[in-house]
Amino acid sequence: MEQIWLDELAHNEDLKLEDVERLVRYAKDLIQGLTKLRTYDQGVTVFGSARVMEANPYYQKSRELGQKLARAGHSIITGGGNGIMEAANRGAYEVGGKSIGLNIELPNEQALNQYTTDSLQFHYFFARKVMLAFSAKMYVYFPGGFGTIDEFSELLTLVQTKKIPSVPIILFGKEFWQPLDDFFRVKMEEEEKTINPGDRNLYTVTDDIDYIVSVADSLVPRKIEETINQAIAAKPTDHRGVMI
Repeated sequence: MEQIWLDELAHNEDLKLEDVERLVRYAKDLIQGLTKLRTYDQGVTVFGSARVMEANPYYQKSRELGQKLARAGHSIITGGGNGIMEAANRGAYEVGGKSIGLNIELPNEQALNQYTTDSLQFHYFFARKVMLAFSAKMYVYFPGGFGTIDEFSELLTLVQTKKIPSVPIILFGKEFWQPLDDFFRVKMEEEEKTINPGDRNLYTVTDDIDYIVSVADSLVPRKIEETINQAIAAKPTDHRGVMI
């Protein structure tokens, strides 16, 4: 399959030099990420707003979660930025845990926080999202903006379509997330029937930090390489059972 693709590129007269250079940059982001991630055990990936300040209660809860997970032996993986991500990394860092940041180059708000014990830098959002998706045995979403919603919906789709193995997806903060869950139930499930009744079981909404830790404790970590290989070997289907 790879050779067919390479032959097609070689004989594509419309392919320009800048297209090839862009493909090389894409590949560089993916290769460096996969090469590094393959050496890790799965951890807990925490998502959330980069704009939340230290005084915000959600920052403090994310920091608490990072501490409790690290004390229980779980690695913390975030997007490496400020706000919720910094708080989770900080909590793990403060108790001597493994604190990993997968950072993205952005013109304004995104800079690698100081509380990581290991990090990777990405140029492209899609490559970073691939690594965040493969890196964890569970995913925790704190309140955030469009980026957090995008990462949440993409992961839901990956699990729903069996592109990746089923994993716990937890939304922390009922006050923030409950209106979205209500929208999924009323508008999408009951009125428009654009999702199946069981689809909302793919995630859990909670205000309980200790519950999140207990879920992490119940999971058996694997090498990230195993998850990558399983995803490559999978034959995912859509809701009709048709192979994608």
